[in-house]
Amino acid sequence: MTHFAPTLQAAHDRIQAVRPPEYARTRNALTGAVTRLSPYITHGFVSLPEVYAGVTAAHPLDDQHKFVFELGWRAYFQHVWSHLGDGIHRSLHEGLMPDAAYAQALPDDITQARTGVPAIDCAVRELYATGYLHNHARMWLASYVVHVRKVHWHVGAEWLYSHLLDGDLASNHLSWQWVAGTGSSKPYVFNAENVQRYAPPAWHSPGTVIDTSYEALDRIARSSRPAAFGRSAVAGISPPELFGAPPQPDDFSPADAQAVQGRDVWLVHPWALGALPADLPPQTLVLGIALVEFHQAHPWTARRWSFVTERMAQLAPLRWYDQAQAVGTALRGARSVHLVPDAHLRTIGQPWLPANVEQHAAARLFKPVPELCSSFSKWWGRSGIVR
Repeated sequence: MTHFAPTLQAAHDRIQAVRPPEYARTRNALTGAVTRLSPYITHGFVSLPEVYAGVTAAHPLDDQHKFVFELGWRAYFQHVWSHLGDGIHRSLHEGLMPDAAYAQALPDDITQARTGVPAIDCAVRELYATGYLHNHARMWLASYVVHVRKVHWHVGAEWLYSHLLDGDLASNHLSWQWVAGTGSSKPYVFNAENVQRYAPPAWHSPGTVIDTSYEALDRIARSSRPAAFGRSAVAGISPPELFGAPPQPDDFSPADAQAVQGRDVWLVHPWALGALPADLPPQTLVLGIALVEFHQAHPWTARRWSFVTERMAQLAPLRWYDQAQAVGTALRGARSVHLVPDAHLRTIGQPWLPANVEQHAAARLFKPVPELCSSFSKWWGRSGIVR
């Protein structure tokens, strides 16, 4: 079973374990040599430049290598998010059918892993058991939800995000749009033959709704009616509970202005859990924060809360969970406040950081592109690795 230890050492061990030739050759297979670095990148244990530098130190890579492309996709999704903001929660353009043609709720047989399609049921069970899914399995799951069962992509994206250890709003939601065809030039469909090629035997799905030709699947995707589907004879499972607040309340306390009065404060948050600056003065108070507004809108499993909180506790002896305005108000009394910003913090939708905050931009692997690029290929052609 996949395990992600919430430590810097675990993140760097995964970087050292990357084998680019094997990655390029086997990455589409569920048992392939994928990196499983995504939880550490999402939560800022390591940055894209650190990953790239660590891998290329042992394996010099051409800029066109598949591994570099995958780092590029993450950066591209962040590029789109920086331009669209909350717009990533709406269809970028119309897909095969109008948005209103899709259901606004996931059927219970999907969330309980009893669809009768092994590829889907195995994916859901693995998601719940580990908080992680191979990217190919995520694509199959999204394609089935949208194109076979006619559920709106955003409903599926919110559900998957809530159970992922590496859930990133940009990467997750824009990937669902890519599969749905609202963020790409054509929808993504898959069949049982594709599953058999890339997944272990337990996932194989002969005799199910996906055991047909791509032409037939395209017709299913373009129909407004959900395709025929079976029910598994195996009992379903219950989804993990979701928490809009820390499940262990003692891990965090409310904002407290007295604790930071006159102090130099370095903020850490769920997306900036990397090593502290080497030149951080020893008297600096390292303070961890989690904001009510974000977590109530995007609840997490206990596994993800634990992953984030354990790492945050390694960095910050004091941790607050409170409303954004309460945190901002309490910080006004600090002598100085420093943080590495992240787009997730901007989803709060209100100015809450006090004027005394100094924001330290994270290092970039790819050159910024000022104008919004409507496709990865356009962005790739205008960007490039920072040398």
